Amino acid sequence: MKNQRKKAAALSYEHHKDSAPKIIAKGSGSIAEKIIQIAKEHNIPIKEDVKLVEILSTLELYQEIPPELYRAVAEILAFIYWVSKKT
Repeated sequence: MKNQRKKAAALSYEHHKDSAPKIIAKGSGSIAEKIIQIAKEHNIPIKEDVKLVEILSTLELYQEIPPELYRAVAEILAFIYWVSKKT
């Protein structure tokens, strides 16, 4: 089995400011670990989705996600809102 490097991507969405979520951080290896560490330190919920992070990693920083990813990202945002509401 091939050892894959860990990847991470961070999204930001401000309802009244943005027309769609955008990529604010992305990386693999130690950069991915740092993104995850910062999220944990700030109590930002983390959702693992290997396929989605692969796609998000191809986008440019601060680029809004394309419409074909709206559903997948909406599911993640729903998860985050649900987790946030529970805490």
